[in-house]
Amino acid sequence: MKSLLALISLGFLLSLPALGSQGMSLEQIAKLQSVGQVAVSPNGRHIAYTRIVPRDLNNESDGGAWTELHVIDAAGNSRPFISGQVNVGNIAWTPDSQAIAFLARRGDDTHRQLYTIAVGGGEAVRRTEIETGVAGYSFSPDSSRVALIALEPQSAEDQRLAELGFDQIIFEEDWRPRRLWMLDLDDRGAEPEMIDLEGSVQEVQWSPAGDRLALKVTPRQLVDDTLMFQRIRIIAPDGEELGRIENPGKLGSMAWSPDGSQLAFIGTESVHDTREGRLLVASASGGEWRNLLPDLAGHVWHVGWREPGEVVFISYEGVEARIGQISANGRNQTTLVQRDGLIFDVLSIASDGRLVFGASTPEHPREVYALSRRNLEPERLTDSNPWLADVRLARQEVVTYAATDGLEIEGLLIWPLDYEEGLRYPLILAVHGGPEAHYSNGWLTTYNLPGHHAAAEGYFMFYPNYRGSTGRGVEFALTSQGRPAMEEFKDLVDGVDHLIARGLVDSERVGITGGSYGGYASAWGATYYSERFAAAVMNVGISDKISMLGTSDIPEELYLVHYLTWPWEDWDLFVQASPIFFAHRARTPILILHGDADPRVDPTQSRILFRFLSLQENPPPVRLVLYRGEGHGNQRAATRWDYSLRLMRWMDHYLKGEGGAPPDFRLDYRLDGEN
Repeated sequence: MKSLLALISLGFLLSLPALGSQGMSLEQIAKLQSVGQVAVSPNGRHIAYTRIVPRDLNNESDGGAWTELHVIDAAGNSRPFISGQVNVGNIAWTPDSQAIAFLARRGDDTHRQLYTIAVGGGEAVRRTEIETGVAGYSFSPDSSRVALIALEPQSAEDQRLAELGFDQIIFEEDWRPRRLWMLDLDDRGAEPEMIDLEGSVQEVQWSPAGDRLALKVTPRQLVDDTLMFQRIRIIAPDGEELGRIENPGKLGSMAWSPDGSQLAFIGTESVHDTREGRLLVASASGGEWRNLLPDLAGHVWHVGWREPGEVVFISYEGVEARIGQISANGRNQTTLVQRDGLIFDVLSIASDGRLVFGASTPEHPREVYALSRRNLEPERLTDSNPWLADVRLARQEVVTYAATDGLEIEGLLIWPLDYEEGLRYPLILAVHGGPEAHYSNGWLTTYNLPGHHAAAEGYFMFYPNYRGSTGRGVEFALTSQGRPAMEEFKDLVDGVDHLIARGLVDSERVGITGGSYGGYASAWGATYYSERFAAAVMNVGISDKISMLGTSDIPEELYLVHYLTWPWEDWDLFVQASPIFFAHRARTPILILHGDADPRVDPTQSRILFRFLSLQENPPPVRLVLYRGEGHGNQRAATRWDYSLRLMRWMDHYLKGEGGAPPDFRLDYRLDGEN
């Protein structure tokens, strides 16, 4: 009964109107909606997009956010096509612009299938009934056929044995590949036909010329392979191989030129590059590629074509983003759109050259924007959270400082909402994961890094792009390679010292938090740098480098782009980069949070740190919370709400409150001060 009343109370509070004068609340963060995918129709008249809608725990069962399908018409009006308790993904247009395709599990579907819905609306039509579900698709230019990606079906004998209870897991051996299938859409009774190919297919794109397809293929259907060993294969519709692109290392998005003569893709020039980010172009038959932006001090993550010879891209340079255009021969680079604080992260291009993209700013999460050839000023087309206009948001500043060795580091600082000159405030240091990721000068507030709520509660929140981050070019991204927990984490302390020297931050009230590699940094701050941090919240973080490598699903990735050595080649490197090795230094109260089904950073990493800290002669305050069924990051609404409450309560208790023993582990899931 108590649980039921608490849930009802929570739902009621989540539905309360925004209290703008008080700044952003955790409840408002929990209900933030945002745009997901964006796709403009080939004729440029309509824009399909998905909207991510968090669950309402007052009226719905717990689970991940819903994903709705919306469409913007030629007049700029947006309306929902498929909304409510739905999950629509992988949206695309049919080549004739008459229908929107998507993947979803609807009605009596046991797995996701391919659907289409007419641009004029109506009921969606299921186009496939594949036993293992559809993982990807691409239409032929004449819309007569569709190439499908689906997991290879389980054999009848294996199904029979599983039903008898023989369902054991043969670790990393009993995987099944993703196969390429071809379906004739003109023949209503046709069944998909499997194309016999070596390896496991991750993505397919049909050439606009209609005579070939580009595939991303991995040796095995394992996470490590999908991260490090995707390679591009060019095949004819019947499966005949026409060419290969032997790209090294990580592979990002790819796009055919409008005439099908060239293929642009985002890749690397070395298998040791920590993140894909080079803009590369090859011929339709594969072979050698050209790096169009060899001197770019940034990373490209999105690519498309505006004309047969003109490549459009989104590059991330420092904390800003830019939409650029360059000829396929590497000449005539121009900037189409660049505005400080407008961060593009989705790109779609119509045949008439109209650009549509998703973008966020410091004032709002991702929305749909558009740009035409005639109007070079981006136009915002959606407003997913109109109530945000009534919420007071804090100042967001780009910060640059020099690390101890002189290297320039950038970051973003959210100020206390009611900052008073001359006063020093507590600080929450927010460390991103990767480390091959970065923060951009857009919307930063999330359930696990609630910047605007922290600001409303009187905190600075600082988001540094320490060495090893992306957005500064390959050389900068490699500066921490093979040197875990060395200069990269010293950069974090240098950033704190910079804010202290500016007279902004109270050095005795500094907290640190982050997930994955950011969780690793948080554990490092609570042990090695314990004298610098008064509180730490570690999420899905690393505490023991040796066992982490042995239990993660990405050992090859960790070796090739992070460590460059195996533990048996340098035990000391791995030991001395492990927070548990410095458990004896720990005095920082640390809250440890982890999904108990995490395949990337095994939850034993959190258990080990908890145990080592607890066994010290004078242990610091430590608490371990395991989230049932969650993986490398939290998806369920209830888990996210619990996380937000625990994070802020821990920081409040140790940076603004009485400190000492941890607060009660129980939560009432209500707004502070509400009865």
